[in-house]
Amino acid sequence: MRIVRTDCLVIGAGLAGSAYALHAARLGYNVELLSLAEPLAANSDWAQGGIIYDPAETAATGSLAQDIQAASDHTSNPAAVAQLIHEGPAAVKELLLDELHVDFDRSAGGELELTREGGHSEKRIIYAKDATGHAILERVAHRVNSTPRITRRTGWVAIDLLTLSHNSTSAADKYKPLTCFGAYVLDTATGETVAVVAKKTILATGGLGQIFQHSTNQPGSVGHGVAMAYRVGARLIDLEYVQFHPTVFAQKNAPRFLVTEALRGEGGVLINTRGERFMDAVHPRGSLAPRDIVARAIQRELSTSGETCVYLDLSAMTPEFIRERFPNIHARCLSYGVDISREPIPVVPAAHFACGGVHSDLHGRTNILHLNAIGETACTGVHGANRLASTSLLECLTSAKFTAQADAIDLARVTFPPSEPRAWESPSRVADPVLVRQDIDQIRTTMWNYAGIVRSPKRLTRARRILLELREEIQDFYRGCALTRELIELRNAIQTALLVVHAATLNPRSQGCHYVEPDTD
Repeated sequence: MRIVRTDCLVIGAGLAGSAYALHAARLGYNVELLSLAEPLAANSDWAQGGIIYDPAETAATGSLAQDIQAASDHTSNPAAVAQLIHEGPAAVKELLLDELHVDFDRSAGGELELTREGGHSEKRIIYAKDATGHAILERVAHRVNSTPRITRRTGWVAIDLLTLSHNSTSAADKYKPLTCFGAYVLDTATGETVAVVAKKTILATGGLGQIFQHSTNQPGSVGHGVAMAYRVGARLIDLEYVQFHPTVFAQKNAPRFLVTEALRGEGGVLINTRGERFMDAVHPRGSLAPRDIVARAIQRELSTSGETCVYLDLSAMTPEFIRERFPNIHARCLSYGVDISREPIPVVPAAHFACGGVHSDLHGRTNILHLNAIGETACTGVHGANRLASTSLLECLTSAKFTAQADAIDLARVTFPPSEPRAWESPSRVADPVLVRQDIDQIRTTMWNYAGIVRSPKRLTRARRILLELREEIQDFYRGCALTRELIELRNAIQTALLVVHAATLNPRSQGCHYVEPDTD
């Protein structure tokens, strides 16, 4: 088995992982940066709306803090909120504005344009048309590729974390504190399993939306970091809080894709098939209510009416403004027969963001030595029970920066473990792809139907029973077959799904995006 040694192993090359790699390399440390696919195949790339940039917001009791807490149903961690508000503007300015010169929209006078999204009391979000995530990650990825000390490993998929307790060849290591020293990784191009031994291991694998039937997430977003961390004893929190984005394109015979909340920030309103603005009776902010409230209202509207979608009415905007401000959404909808400059957009909710994850402090630390978690994989409590729009990219930047700075202090004295990791052994039998697809489809439909936007004790009990039986089959399947990316995703998907259902079962209280209805007989 080949062994690669590095200072920092970063699992995931979205905005959080890539920003961490830049900071760590500039502090003088070697970084192995792993990604499932091409550099821009990350959820960060698909973020449409924008990123909060509010330099004037300095008080933790200001309007932004109030909006974050209100969106979370007053469950957010005040310390994490304060860090995001106090340190976020500098993180944006230093990397995105001053260094990378990301092409955010500006006025004729050169000032940054600001917009507002759901849950926000004022305009404080900067954006690059309707493809903000792509504009940011493209510049960051290019800078990563030109930065010494960073080795990008495209198509390398983490299998399991290496810990002294589980994977050391020294029998005495099992008595030491829980300590991570890298990961087993599959090189999908060659089929080779590699042990990447690292002084610091950083989980930046993104979200878990693809364990649901309908999701805005990139393929492969099944909670890899959550599942791997769980298997080695990491603390997980708030996994019941899965945010469903209210507006995903829902035209018949077309793929589901995100329809940015910024459309509502610019004047779009949700209507039903009768043309009624149903959100006005649900929340004082109407169509700009927090996401969990809007998603449930749409679900309720569809359940009552029997219709397959609601609509986003953009008639308050001129066709010229729509085409200029939202060119990518306009073009994509048009390719499926919907001209959003002239007609409303058919929309439904879909799984979007994991507010919970691997518990970490404000410097990325988990309860396992030298294992960190950042970005959506982590949970500092900044989002509480429900995330405020356009905080996710900001969280990626701040968590990456502070984790890298804290790691630099440790790395000056951390050494590689004296013993080698155990060799990885894998069967040679090829997994039947039909069975893999069938199993992942069953996970997704089970989660969507029984652990989705609206839950109940009976639904969660049924989901748990189905998933437990399926896990036994998948584990036997996994142990008997050669590793592939699809098989690794299936194994992690079933584990993540069970963890979400378990967390939801333990929490009988409806808060934020975890909404529980009583059973009906």
